[in-house]
This record gives sequence, C-alpha cells and structure tokens, in this order.
Amino acid sequence: MIRKKKCVAMLLAGGQGSRLYALTNNIAKPAVSFGGKYRIIDFPLSNCVNSGIDTVGVLTQYQPLVLNDYIGNGQPWDLDRSYGGVHILSPYQGKTSSDWYKGTANAIYQNIHFIKQFNPDYVLILSGDHIYKMNYAKMINYHILSNSDCTIAAIKVPIEEASRFGILNTKEDGTIYEFEEKPKKPKSTLASMGIYVFSAQKLYKYLEEDSVAPNSSNDFGKDILPKMLNSGEKMMAYQFEGYWKDVGTITSLFEANMDLLGNKPVFDVADNSWKIQSRSPLAPPQYIGDSAKTDNSIIMSGCEIFGSVENSVLASDVKVGKGSLIKNSIIMSDVTIGENSVVEYAIIDENTIIGDNVVIGAPKETDKGITVVGRGLAISNNAKIDGGQMIESNVKGDN
Repeated sequence: MIRKKKCVAMLLAGGQGSRLYALTNNIAKPAVSFGGKYRIIDFPLSNCVNSGIDTVGVLTQYQPLVLNDYIGNGQPWDLDRSYGGVHILSPYQGKTSSDWYKGTANAIYQNIHFIKQFNPDYVLILSGDHIYKMNYAKMINYHILSNSDCTIAAIKVPIEEASRFGILNTKEDGTIYEFEEKPKKPKSTLASMGIYVFSAQKLYKYLEEDSVAPNSSNDFGKDILPKMLNSGEKMMAYQFEGYWKDVGTITSLFEANMDLLGNKPVFDVADNSWKIQSRSPLAPPQYIGDSAKTDNSIIMSGCEIFGSVENSVLASDVKVGKGSLIKNSIIMSDVTIGENSVVEYAIIDENTIIGDNVVIGAPKETDKGITVVGRGLAISNNAKIDGGQMIESNVKGDN
C-alpha cells in the first residue's frame, strides 16, 4: 500500500536572480542573506512546517552550492524526516534525455516522479524569493471547499505597480475568469503571488500536455494557467492580507530589510506565533564598545562595534572600527570595516573587507541609488565608491 501525503510542496529556487546583480553572481537568489540572521528561503520553508506540510522538494539549478549546504538535511526547519522531509532536486541526466529546467512548469514536470511517490491529493507550488508569513493550510482548505482545480494566492497592489504582475480578474465569489500576464492596462489590482495549489491529477495532466506542446515556454504564468482557464477548469483566487514582498530587485530587498526596523516594524519577523527558523551560526554575543553609537538597527551576535551604526541591519560577525559610520545600510555576515570609514545607503555582501578611510555610497537624498559591494571582496584604504555603483571586483584606494 502506498503511503499518502495530503500535500507535497515544490519550491522553485533555481532562478539566476539577475536583477540582484553582484549579490547573486556566486549564489542562488533564495540563499541571499536577509534581516541579519535569515536567508530568503527560510520564509517559505518555515511557512511549510508551520502549515503542517512536511514534504518539500526544493528545485535548484543556478549556483546551488551555498543553498544546498545551507538547507542540508532540513533539521533547523524540522524537515529531517524519514518519510517526506526536504529534498534538493537538481536537473539530472535521465535515460532518454538531460536538460536544464526550461521554465517553471518544466522544472516541476521533470520532478513529477518525486511528487507521485507520495501520492498526494494536492500540490503546492512556491517561489523561493518572497518574504512573508502565510498559513498554506488555510489556502489548501479554501481550495478544497471551493472545489477548485487550481487556486492562486493573490494580493492587492497599487494600480501603478499592477502591470509588473500577473493580474487576476475575478467574479465576486473569487472565481477567476481572466488571467493577464503583466498587462499594460490592468483591469484590476489583484496580483498573483506565484503561489499555487493544484489538485494533483489536474496538475499531472496539464504538465504532461505542456511537455509535448511545441511552442510552449513551459511556464506556469504564460502557459499552464491560461491553458487551464481556457479549458474551463475551475480556478479560484485566494486573497492574502498580510505582508508580502517580492525581493527580486536590489530596491525591494533593501526595502524589505528596512521594514524590520523600529519599535513597531512594518514586518515583525521576531513574532513567535509564526516562527521563522534559520540555520543561524553559533557566535558569541555582540560587543558594543565604549566609543560606539547605535540607533534603530539590528545588530546580530558576534558583531564588534566601535563606530556608529544608524538605521541599518548587521548580520553576524560584522566588525566596525572606531570613527566609522554605517548608515541606512545592510551589512551581511563576516564583513570587516576599518576605522574612519563611511558606508551609507549600501548593501555589503558576505566576507568582504573594507579598509580605513573608505567612503562607500551616497546619502539617499542624492538619488544616486543603492551601492552594492559583492561578496568576498577587498576594498583598500582610502577607496571611494560613489552612490549607485555595483562593485564586483576588488577596489584599490589612493595611496
């Protein structure tokens, strides 16, 4: 007898994340650091476990090493199960073919055997680059009660942003009658969040048909969902009311980090009623020196602060020297900043060393944009990096 799972989650984590530029040159987008102690993938993984879903396939492709190592056996998220748990699913060579994932739908199709071995009633499709807390069990129950074939999570967005999203046009009861992919003139502001619940048999049918369609781009938004709608399948919109941020751009990633700050943050990641788990490094408590000043910032364990930190997020093991100022910035783990340096309106990636008397970035008010320094770089003494620059190699300063 085949043991059943009510629902299997498939987490799409293979995208290149090209709009994050230097931050994703060497790692997959879901492995990018967030909020000092997390990586982006912590949010969908934690949402799964908190929702009672204990079987998750993580589909990786682009630069997967850091992500694979981070997920490991899934223990931090209680996903180290003997039956189910978390599984890393990379493209592989089969008996008849070997292919990179061609699109979101093709990625799921290539792993259809993984889903079928658990014989689920429902399949949850997730994206690996969103920051949010969501009870997927409520969405699945909505799907069941509405007798839907496919249910799409949706959120209201400002009308001026609607053309960036797949827009759902619905009847009063939530039934979708039209799906527009990034319309120039949107008819509604109900945007797809890229989170889908499928009745398993319907998903198998449309994936198999899509796999042999000669002109398909093998994408859920462009191919599978419109085909299901045109075929008369019942499709419902599940409206989500909470915080949700697609962190696929430098600006949105920066904004989401800033949303964690303050006495009443826009997004309270520390709320234990829906705990977000992570594989946090073991580090001693942070040390704030006598000369240090900190204001409205997140400063994680292992940090040593001798300068000033304002309105910023510092991950673990960041060192800030005397006389240095970190303002309106995100500093990822294991970064060392020397003395009398200024980092303003910038993102500094992991394992970077910044020397003395360095100036990185420019005040937000100058409208030059966010400065980004990639991982593992060396910025020498006296170097100056202007606002809005994307730094992907070492920078030497003036002698």
